[in-house]
Amino acid sequence: MEGFMVFIFFSLMLNFGTPSVYAQMAPIFSPAPAPAPEFVNLTHLLSYAGPFHTFLNYLESTKLLETFQNQANNTEEGITIFVPKDEAFSSLKKPSLSNLTNDQLRSVFLFHGLSHFYTLADFKNLSQISPVTTLAGGQYTLNFTDVSGTVYLNSGWTRTKVSSAVHSTDPVSIFQIDKVLLPEAVFGTDIPPMPAPAPAPDVSPAADAPAVSDDSKSSPTSSPTKSSSFRISSSSLSVLNQLVLAIGGGLILPL
Repeated sequence: MEGFMVFIFFSLMLNFGTPSVYAQMAPIFSPAPAPAPEFVNLTHLLSYAGPFHTFLNYLESTKLLETFQNQANNTEEGITIFVPKDEAFSSLKKPSLSNLTNDQLRSVFLFHGLSHFYTLADFKNLSQISPVTTLAGGQYTLNFTDVSGTVYLNSGWTRTKVSSAVHSTDPVSIFQIDKVLLPEAVFGTDIPPMPAPAPAPDVSPAADAPAVSDDSKSSPTSSPTKSSSFRISSSSLSVLNQLVLAIGGGLILPL
């Protein structure tokens, strides 16, 4: 009996020593979950990344800041925003934003966003599939044009270039533009013609400078010529001859 118990003990020890038993007994560690993307604060970005205070004020007054923020942080697509500088709003005379309703203002500023994260390099592909729908909806589209690496946006009323990339880290891209994007769906299709570029100044060639007279080619009032000098010498000689003859005649008469 004792021998049988010893046999069982050693059998158990051998089984516990095998790799398969150790594998079954080893603790199972599940992989750590991927870190959540960092929350992007658009207010912070637009306040400190450039002179975008006017754009930010419109987003806040129209309650669109939460819409942009939600698209940035709570979707897999991310967001791309085209932000005009403060000077673009101050130079906007006609048409004006002051006469728009709140719904129209919301459409105008949703028109400045795309519901996807795009880098500057992606715009070349967008130029081949234009027009591109914006956050404002199907009829609010933008045309992209790539000219030797410079990207232009065209809304019908506005043609402007992308000046610089302010922020381009997934899930948010922010690009600076020089003008406010005005959609046809709000301002109509009666678009005034674009002013023609100013003609280049006509620079006429400099007039030829007047020739400076040489001293040897002076006017008649200048020094006498060779012929006039000869005439003066001849007349002086004839006077001298007459004087000599008169004196000589006076000397001869008393004789």
